Amino acid sequence: MDTHLPSAFRLPSLRDKVSQAEWQARTDLAAAYRLCELYGMSDMIYTHISARVPDAPGAFLINPHGMLFDEMSASCFLKVDLEGKVLHQADAEYGLHPAGFVIHSAIYRARPDTMAAMHSHTVAGMAVSALKCGLLPITQTATRFFGRIAYHDFNGPERDPAERDVLARHLGAYNCMILRNHGLLTVGPTVAEAFNYMYGLERSCQAQLAAMACNTPLNVLPQEVVDKAVAMYEPGAVRRYGLREWDALLRRLDRIDPSFRD
Repeated sequence: MDTHLPSAFRLPSLRDKVSQAEWQARTDLAAAYRLCELYGMSDMIYTHISARVPDAPGAFLINPHGMLFDEMSASCFLKVDLEGKVLHQADAEYGLHPAGFVIHSAIYRARPDTMAAMHSHTVAGMAVSALKCGLLPITQTATRFFGRIAYHDFNGPERDPAERDVLARHLGAYNCMILRNHGLLTVGPTVAEAFNYMYGLERSCQAQLAAMACNTPLNVLPQEVVDKAVAMYEPGAVRRYGLREWDALLRRLDRIDPSFRD
């Protein structure tokens, strides 16, 4: 990771200009962007991760369009209200992406329980989104999501604000959604959990595609085994994935490049 970014990206710190709660959300969000890049889930400048402002629930933080994921830092994010008004912009050159606003505002309007959302265009995620079968319960990891994943049909790039109600309705109470012929979407009560949902969902897609590419019959699990495994991942039956992992992931980022905290 390049720790010698151009001066244009050495933005004035907002640490002393926002609440402690907002600064923590900004730091976690910057970490999620860096981790997304680290684990191969970025798509140049074309996808987005967001976090609701904890002490201003009618606003959320999102990436400035035009910056790469490994350039994100706590002070760089746009602060936007649910109607699209930009409340804070660190650099005039990097504004709000229409699709980013549509997708993330749709979620925060409909889901007061959600504090973070992540959208990806990975090769594996896009490929599974183009399969009629969707995600199959053929691995242990996939059974964590099977039966708890929503689907949203592609109606063109998500730039029309009128699409927000449909997207939110399709997501419902789920935390994961496959945007058909498009990519993946996860949400969570924390940035850490939204990231972990995406990490697990992405690996499930990768494993499914690798297995399907082998041109040999899949070892399809018996329905009773699928039902048992799915039930063992029921909310409340297991810990909240992402929270225990987060501190270790932050330590890894600190070893690589701690500038996400700036």
